[in-house]
Amino acid sequence: MIDLDKYFSKLSRDQLKNFNSLIELYRAWNVKVNVISRKDIDNLYVNHILHSLSIAKIHEFIDGTNVLDVGTGGGLPGIPLAILFPKVNFTLLDSISKKIKVVEDIRKKLNLSNVITINDRVENHDLKYDFVISRAVSKMDKFYSLVKNNIKSKSINSMPNGLISLKGGDLESELKHFNNFKVFEISKFFSDDFFLTKKIVYIPFPN
Repeated sequence: MIDLDKYFSKLSRDQLKNFNSLIELYRAWNVKVNVISRKDIDNLYVNHILHSLSIAKIHEFIDGTNVLDVGTGGGLPGIPLAILFPKVNFTLLDSISKKIKVVEDIRKKLNLSNVITINDRVENHDLKYDFVISRAVSKMDKFYSLVKNNIKSKSINSMPNGLISLKGGDLESELKHFNNFKVFEISKFFSDDFFLTKKIVYIPFPN
């Protein structure tokens, strides 16, 4: 059993059950499809699930928010956030069909009615959302140019609509072309050593 109560105190019994089930589903699927690095599977909770949930530490999406997870891979960060925010709508998009197959299976087994999966490239996807989220997909300037047309101009959350990305390392060159952005150190939220170099980058729209 994982101990998420340490960081998120208002989880229901069903949410805790889903997080524990999620770990078992990832372990089972990873034998067949390499959705998570096999050398990293033993660090699944901290390096992948908790890492995904760090986004909730910089902003709590209000009910009815629409979020697009681009390059979701095996469903990260979208699936953990969808469990945490059951009344927020998540669209998980990836161009690799076998990974979307895994995500769709997990969605069904956890009965996540707030998750939609799409097998496509973001360049072909023209719907608009309040937030676009990602996990180290590509360089921020290139990525922002790809997804900016998917971000709604009118905000309903206290945080203006924009791009939220989980990143690591030196971001100075990636962010030098942006006029407005915020960088959050994840180590301020979680004590595990893994997070010492991990960051959340928030770029509001327009930029």
